[in-house]
Amino acid sequence: MGKVLTVLLLVCAIAGGIFMYYQQVYAYYYEVKPNGRSDVQATLLTTGTPEPMVYEDFRAIDADSSPIRYRACFTTPMSLGQMSKTYVPDADAVPLTAPRWFDCFDAKELGAAIEDGTALAFLGTENVEYGIDRIVAVRDDGRGWAWDQINRCGAIVFDGKPAPDDCPPAPKGY
Repeated sequence: MGKVLTVLLLVCAIAGGIFMYYQQVYAYYYEVKPNGRSDVQATLLTTGTPEPMVYEDFRAIDADSSPIRYRACFTTPMSLGQMSKTYVPDADAVPLTAPRWFDCFDAKELGAAIEDGTALAFLGTENVEYGIDRIVAVRDDGRGWAWDQINRCGAIVFDGKPAPDDCPPAPKGY
């Protein structure tokens, strides 16, 4: 009887592990349908408002289970020099990993490119959702990526503290 219970326990543990892995890596993601106009936006230095960028080959995924699961890949003919004179830079950009199956988004490669200066990061849209900024990064060869990350105000409010005076007020329930 003990062997049967041990085998049953092992089977349940393995099935539970497979189920949790599937939930984290596949279950909640969906492909974002591109609209061909405003899928990639960056915030202008002159106005402080997001504006659509010139882009091609757009692919993106998102999930409703978390506000920071958005990942996108694209290409752009714009040069880094042109973009650095046009868009608000983001010095705090840290690309978040994507599921392995979304192979166009390699956070380690992108992070290294940002660190060595072969890619530049820009503020895409501030507070795309409260406390979450969309970041856009472009490499010198025209490959681009976008992802959502928690901003300074969001990090403070999500820790249960009141929003600082220089942050927008947190919505009810935060």
